[in-house]
This record gives sequence, C-alpha cells and structure tokens, in this order.
Amino acid sequence: MSLPALLEQRLRLPVVAAPMFLISNPQLVLACCRNGVVGSFPALNQRDSSGFKAWLEEIEAGLALLDNPAPYAVNLIVHNSNERLEADLAICIEHKVPIVITSLGAVKEVVDAIHGYGGLVFHDVTTRRHAEKAAQAGVDGLIAVAAGAGGHAGTWSPFALVAEIRQFFDKTVLLAGCINHGREILAAQVVGADLAYLGTRFIGTTESHAPDAYKEMLLASRAADIIHTPAVSGVPASFMRKSLENAGFDMATLNSKGETGNKLKPLSDEAKAWKTVWSAGQGVGEISDLPSTDQLIARLDEQYRQALHLTQQLSNHWPHPR
Repeated sequence: MSLPALLEQRLRLPVVAAPMFLISNPQLVLACCRNGVVGSFPALNQRDSSGFKAWLEEIEAGLALLDNPAPYAVNLIVHNSNERLEADLAICIEHKVPIVITSLGAVKEVVDAIHGYGGLVFHDVTTRRHAEKAAQAGVDGLIAVAAGAGGHAGTWSPFALVAEIRQFFDKTVLLAGCINHGREILAAQVVGADLAYLGTRFIGTTESHAPDAYKEMLLASRAADIIHTPAVSGVPASFMRKSLENAGFDMATLNSKGETGNKLKPLSDEAKAWKTVWSAGQGVGEISDLPSTDQLIARLDEQYRQALHLTQQLSNHWPHPR
C-alpha cells in the first residue's frame, strides 16, 4: 500500500467519502472524520467564498473536540469556468486544508501552492491520459473514477483503469464506482487501489443534504435506472432516470454512452440542473436503508473485517500448488 504519512494510523477503514455537489455538508464531514474515514465537501457547496470559509471554521472547530479524527478534504474545480478558484484556493492555503481533491484540471501551480503548506492533492481521473497529466503535475494521489460511479464518472472498467495507472504511478490510488459494502472496499484494495472512494452510499445517510425525495428515489432505483450522459453538465455524468424524466429530458434522445467531446456548461447553469436532476452510481441496487453515518461506517467496518476473514478461508482452501 502507498499511503501518505497524513493518513497513517488515522483511518478506521481505507475509505474517503467523496465530495458530492449540493449534498456534502459539515455535518456529514464531521461524522465521517469522527468515525475514522476521510470526510469531504466541494467548496462550491457554499454560495460564496465567505460561506466556504465559514464551513472550514465550523469543521475545524468540530474536529478540535475529537481525539485523533481522520483528516478532512475539500474539492476544488480547477477549470476556467470556476470564477472562485483563486479565492477558494487562497482560503485553503490560509486554513491549511489537509487534502484538496481537484477536478476538471490538473494544474501544477495549484498543486505546488497546496504542497507549499504541506497539503496533499488527490485528483479525479477517468482515463490513462488524464492520469498521466495529473501525475506530471505532481499530485499525491489519483482517484480512478471507473465505470458505474456516480457524478462525473468514466467508462473504463476498474480493472483496466487501476492496472494502467499502476504502470506509471506508485503513489496513492483511490477507486470509485459501485462501492457500498465492506467486501467491495477490500476488493478495491485487491484490485490495486489503496483507498476506496464512496459517494452514492453516503447520499443515503441522515446527515447528507439530499432532499427526502432524492433519498427515496435512491432507495427505489436499480442499476438499470442509472443513465450516463453529458446532457446535464456537458461532461458525462451518471443520473437517476426518474429525475431526468421529471426534469423534462427526452429519454429517447439522451446519449447514454456519454461522449466526451462536449463543452462544459457554466457552473451556475449546472448548479441549477443538479438541484432537480439527481446523480447516483450503478450500485444503487445495493442500498436499502438510510442509516446515520455512525451506523453506516460501523456496518462497513464489520463487513470489511468479515471479508478479510473470508480471504483467509479462501487462501486455506486454495493452497499453493506442490
């Protein structure tokens, strides 16, 4: 495994709760960190930079009351459509945010600025080309957003994506895509990742900011109900079919294959769309309840330990050949 010193002896499980647009909030972040997994949120979940700074202060005050919590992370959109990038980056530097998750652009100057105070940079990638560019920018970790993930997901198999990343990258690798159970956290590590990256499962918690109707749709959905399309934001992303229909999208003309040559829409337009068009990954069929984050992580921990025990049983069943 390749874990940075910041995460050594700080995690109960090898898990990062992904930053979810309009969903993640300080309550969810603190609940995750309190339970030994990295909690995160997008800076843009606050309407302006002053609100973003206030959230950081709230999270830091909450963490100061805990004994050895997991570190937290902030997601920054590194794209020229994000007019707040410079201001939000300055706030991250001021607060020495432990982990910054960058999306839609791996820029060496941004990475260097975060490294300047000792922070870590993890970057979202969906292909080898994206991963190579991020590695050249000096990031500390690559988040392999594989087929089936929620949000801005890729189309590559996790086996292919992690395997190709590992050919040239020996730092921290995180795997995203349909991870809802402790055995799947272990599977991510067996495939070659260091950490599992869970988003959709944390939408279905009591702390998440998702509306009740969103959570109920999550419970009612199955893998076949997830549509991967660039129609909402200009970049291919995964959404629940029913929410697309409710928002007036023509299902007969949506490109569910998610072509990549689309222009990113302005963030203000995307925010309006995502309020009513709800994202989720293909693993929704495995989600059947809405626990607290405390309850969810305790369950994941138990499942993970059971899966570790199972691997030992399998090893005993399949001994080395003579």
